[in-house]
Amino acid sequence: MYDRFGKRSLDIVMALGALAVFSVPMIVVALWVKLDSKGPVFFKQLRSGKNQVPFLVYKFRTMSTDAPKDAPTKEFKDAGSYITRSGKILRKLSLDELPQLFNVIKGDMSVVGPRPVVLKELNLLNLRQPLGANSVKPGITGWAQVNGRDELNDIIKARMDGEYVSDYGFTMDIKCLRHTVWAVLSVKGNQEGHELNSSVLTVFDGQQKESAQ
Repeated sequence: MYDRFGKRSLDIVMALGALAVFSVPMIVVALWVKLDSKGPVFFKQLRSGKNQVPFLVYKFRTMSTDAPKDAPTKEFKDAGSYITRSGKILRKLSLDELPQLFNVIKGDMSVVGPRPVVLKELNLLNLRQPLGANSVKPGITGWAQVNGRDELNDIIKARMDGEYVSDYGFTMDIKCLRHTVWAVLSVKGNQEGHELNSSVLTVFDGQQKESAQ
C-alpha cells in the first residue's frame, strides 16, 4: 500500500517543497558551475533504475569535460584532477544531487532508496539482486549513504540496500531522511577515486558492527 500510494505522494510533496526552498540556491549553483569551467551546467548519465531499467539521471556538473565517461568515480586513478573547483564543494555538500529532484517528479527516482548506480557497476548490481534492492526505485539518499557512503565497498553497500528493502516503509524512509541531515552537515563518507582503497569500512548488520582495514 505504501509503495503504491503513500511513497509516491510523499516523493512529490517533498520534491516540490525542496525545489521551492532550493530554487534560488540552485540558480546560484548553476551560474557558479557555468562560470567556473567550460562545459554544460548539468551532468546527465544513464543509471540503473527500478528493475535495472536504465534512465537518465541529472546532476550539477562537478568534473571537467575530459573526465572518463560512463564510469563510476571510484574507478578513477586521479579523480581530483578532474573535479572542478566548484565541484569539490558541491560534492562535499551533496549539492550536485539537487537536480535529481526533477528525476523524482518524473517518477524515475524516489527521495529515499538505493542509490542509482552506473550501468557498468555490475558487481554491485549483481550483489543487490538476491536482496531485492534492484526492485525498488533508486533514491537521492538511502540507508547506505547515511551509514558510510563512499567509504563502503560493494558488499557492504549491497547489504545496506538489502536492509532498506527488508524494512521498506514510511518509518524506514523517515529514519533515512533524519540521518541524511547529519550526514550532509558532517560531510562524512565523501571520498573520491582510489582514496577508497585505504578507507576503514564500517558494516552495520542488524545490531552488530564490524570493521575491516
